[in-house]
Amino acid sequence: MPATPLSIAQVTPHAWESGHELNDLIARTSAELAGRGHRVLVVAPSTSSRLVRDSRAAIRSGEDLWEGATDGVRLLAVGEVVPAPVSAHRRASLPIDITRTIEELLTTAPLDLCHVYEPFAPSTASAALRHSRALNVGTFHAPTERIVATQVARKLVDLVLGRLDARLASFQATADLLRRHFPARYEVVRPGADVAVRTARTDGPVHVVFIDGEERAALRLFLRALRRLDPDLDFAVTVLSDRGSSSSTPLRADLRERVRFAEPGDREALSEADLLAQADICVFASDGAAPAPGAVLRAIAAGAVPLCSALAVYEEVTGEGDHGLLFAASDPQTCAAQLGRLIADPLLLNRLREAGDSVRATQGWARMTDDLEAVYARTVARRHDPAGNAPVRARLKGRPLIDVDLHMHTDHSHDCATPVEVLLATARDQGLGAIAVTDHNEVSGALDAQAKAAEYGVKIIIGEEVKTASQGEVIGLFLTEKIPRGLTLQETVAEIKRQGGLVYVPHPFDRMHAVPDYEHLLDIVEDVDAIEVYNPRVAIGSFNEEAERFAAKYRIIAGAGSDSHVAQGLGSVRIRMPDFDGPEEFKEALALAQIQTKPSSLLYVQALKFLETKATPAGARKARKARRVARAKGRPKG
Repeated sequence: MPATPLSIAQVTPHAWESGHELNDLIARTSAELAGRGHRVLVVAPSTSSRLVRDSRAAIRSGEDLWEGATDGVRLLAVGEVVPAPVSAHRRASLPIDITRTIEELLTTAPLDLCHVYEPFAPSTASAALRHSRALNVGTFHAPTERIVATQVARKLVDLVLGRLDARLASFQATADLLRRHFPARYEVVRPGADVAVRTARTDGPVHVVFIDGEERAALRLFLRALRRLDPDLDFAVTVLSDRGSSSSTPLRADLRERVRFAEPGDREALSEADLLAQADICVFASDGAAPAPGAVLRAIAAGAVPLCSALAVYEEVTGEGDHGLLFAASDPQTCAAQLGRLIADPLLLNRLREAGDSVRATQGWARMTDDLEAVYARTVARRHDPAGNAPVRARLKGRPLIDVDLHMHTDHSHDCATPVEVLLATARDQGLGAIAVTDHNEVSGALDAQAKAAEYGVKIIIGEEVKTASQGEVIGLFLTEKIPRGLTLQETVAEIKRQGGLVYVPHPFDRMHAVPDYEHLLDIVEDVDAIEVYNPRVAIGSFNEEAERFAAKYRIIAGAGSDSHVAQGLGSVRIRMPDFDGPEEFKEALALAQIQTKPSSLLYVQALKFLETKATPAGARKARKARRVARAKGRPKG
């Protein structure tokens, strides 16, 4: 359990009044979390205009949202939706007012964690991922191949899911399916279920229950299986279906007497929980389009024996048939044979029911909440300590402030033609007190600059922007020797640390540069000393914003640099910070710094870079360099 209470948002894509099983799961776990001292906001669309209106007013008022909480949990309806039958496949478009409300909530509420469920776009869950400034946990419940396959905007889906700091799946089969389509690490947290106390029955027919979900084919298959049962078997059937008895499959006269269809109007008087508590056998005949593994777990928890089609997720929850029977999907004959076995053999039925005791012992909501708390604790523990090194920060008090630029290049980089002397003279003229020279895969430029620094009155940080094997670039600051390109990200970070340097991640989310993706950053997040949250060469401002958001959620020190490849770009962003000596003081000084930017033309500096490196013949470049070095050396100091 976390050492301190957490503020958590639980976000569902389903209207709160829809009766969807995910909403019940969220309600139960939220209550458990609140009972353990955490503060929980449940964020959901709603069919109630009054609830939406009141929730939006609370969000926009700036009030402490937990003041209106009940037992530590507050429901916030972020938008009104039209009532519709619950569907695992149906993904309505998300109105702009819902997106804006989510943005207002998540950019102002002081949250530690934002836990989203089924964050496929467009939904409140995917919108929450776009705007969250907290650590993000995502749960994927039971998506089918159809849902995953319909994510045609693959790059957008990858981008949205890439904001997850921890990925959970309700079942191993779900994790396996997602891993094939969206490779990442998924941890299984099995849903909770209410464990029922059954009253032993010694007589009467075997009660078979079928709860119809989204698949019309499943009900047809079940009714076809019933037609194949031995009429001498003693059983009764209840079907809870939104379609009533309108199936095209006719029933024999004796079956019509045994089969009761609980139609939609009966749901108020007869719930799923009521049916499961009365059931001896519960049949799940999905063909894979919309399986209901959560319902299978609830049946086991209620003491019913599940009979399931042989889907991977059903095999998982029945323990490969250890506490239930399986039949080939879409095969009514095998379904009938297995159902007949269970009805005719009370010893088999009791043995399977007793085998389910081991599952029931671990199915409570407290167990699921324990698992969630463990995930939350591990995720939160990866945040950096904002207090830093207090003695060093105390030592920096009273130090003069200097302006620093942490990212630039010289002609020792393959894509830059700026001589070291010109860079130093420009830094001096721009009033910079220190610069980090970070050539691509090379430290010779930084070493040359350090050797000449005293002449220009500028402090030099020896750096290198290292290209990793396939995980983007990372900068090492305060290096002593060159790091070879082509190592893994982890190997590069280890080498920076071996030299006593600092790990600085440049333009981390600029997808026009070679950058580590979100998952790779998570692999090294504890070792990152600073993140570049502003780079004027980033073409799309949202890339800088995403870097700022990542640094804030993990409490990583923010840095900035001009990424200058031409002298004219130097100082377009600067960091005002206490003067420092060595990497330890630098890191603590950077934590106290202010980042200052000024307007600059990306097109202008990129054009200059092109003219200096591509459009000028080699001989002319050599002559130009000599003239620029001579001018730089001849400029007066100060």
